[in-house]
Amino acid sequence: MTFTEYQAKSRLTAIYPNRDNNFIYPTLGLAGEAGEVAEKIKKIIRDKNSFVSPEDQQEINKELGDVLWYVAQIATELKLSLDDVAENNIAKLASRLERNQIKGNGDNR
Repeated sequence: MTFTEYQAKSRLTAIYPNRDNNFIYPTLGLAGEAGEVAEKIKKIIRDKNSFVSPEDQQEINKELGDVLWYVAQIATELKLSLDDVAENNIAKLASRLERNQIKGNGDNR
């Protein structure tokens, strides 16, 4: 599945207030879901000495899917293509790597 296909299919399940004119709702959802991923990882570190079981992988997979869903909705609300977002991100990272700027601070390095 491409990002474009995912974005279109995920939109069919986007039921929230003022859809198509509400980037705030999915942004808040993204923050919550990213927190859930972080919480699961934190507990793996704390309770399992960083051992990730197959069950943990499945649970994290589900949460990452939720993160992706919210990213797709934000992109759609802002009329952005997820394919473009992904391509632009890879180009930015490749440029940083080429210029030895992967490490460091700031978006525009």
